[in-house]
Amino acid sequence: MQGILLAAGFGRRFDPDGRVSKLMAPLPDGRSVATHAAEALCAALPGSLAVIRPGQPALAAQLRDAGCRIVESAAAEGGMGHALAAAVRASADADGWLVALADMPWLDPRIIRAVAAALQTPEDIAAAAFAGRRGHPVAFGAAHRPALCALSGDQGARELLRGATVRQVDSADDAVLRDVDHPRDLMPPPADGGTPPGR
Repeated sequence: MQGILLAAGFGRRFDPDGRVSKLMAPLPDGRSVATHAAEALCAALPGSLAVIRPGQPALAAQLRDAGCRIVESAAAEGGMGHALAAAVRASADADGWLVALADMPWLDPRIIRAVAAALQTPEDIAAAAFAGRRGHPVAFGAAHRPALCALSGDQGARELLRGATVRQVDSADDAVLRDVDHPRDLMPPPADGGTPPGR
């Protein structure tokens, strides 16, 4: 199972001017959003790939330090679909792919492992879920390689998931739904695992 961390987004909702990278923004412990996400993914799936846009040496360094191998893709500037396709093409011999997002820093490695383990056949798709809502990570069996390699645009694998039978793996907390879109999202999740006020 090949882990993939999508870290090529522009984060315009976090900073419309593009001066501040949400993935490099520090969480309360001082480590960045991207570092948290990468360390969790690599703890579950060592040797995971991280897809970034060209010209991001500081982000690349943090992701490498967290254990990721870097796939730098100019095409990834076109959106999440391009980024995911680049990572799958770079690991075409894998028996499946688990896709995590670099702006979701609170995932527990245990739910990542559980989603990966939920793939029983090459045709399977599995995803984490909380309270009936599907979230991330999402894992795809090897049979989906051609469709993943053909992805483009900013919808990621959404079209591939639409209408598919997805095996949902229940998470004990809502970290599988929580991402960082705005500076206010950098607050830590509540101790009870619930959703903070205003979300």
